[in-house]
Amino acid sequence: MEYTLGIIKPDAFSQKEEITKMIASTGLTIVEHKEMQLTQAQAQAFYEEHSARPFYNDLCNFIVSGPVLVMKISGDNAILRFRELIGATNPLEAKEGTIRQKYGKNIDNNAVHGSDSSNSSARELKMLFA
Repeated sequence: MEYTLGIIKPDAFSQKEEITKMIASTGLTIVEHKEMQLTQAQAQAFYEEHSARPFYNDLCNFIVSGPVLVMKISGDNAILRFRELIGATNPLEAKEGTIRQKYGKNIDNNAVHGSDSSNSSARELKMLFA
């Protein structure tokens, strides 16, 4: 059993029911979830690994622009399976039927976040489900 973090971002928050149904249909389980509005400080800490990149401020400003649904997701190979379900970062490159292909607008407004490794998952879950 593995755990991962998923976030339905502000641009897709209104589709949270459809997205959570897609997650459940894969056999992954949302074991804990909460709606929240991230603060600027939380966003900066969450995306700290990108702080030197030119898109960092835009990324932080976007994630605090509206409510999000944060989810602790479990299942066998949950990290990999959830990453496959969400699709490529750029929705225009995401495979048919993935969350980002269906609900993402562009590379900046791409509907969801999913932890990309066990280290990221542990850090992110600790931050948002302390």
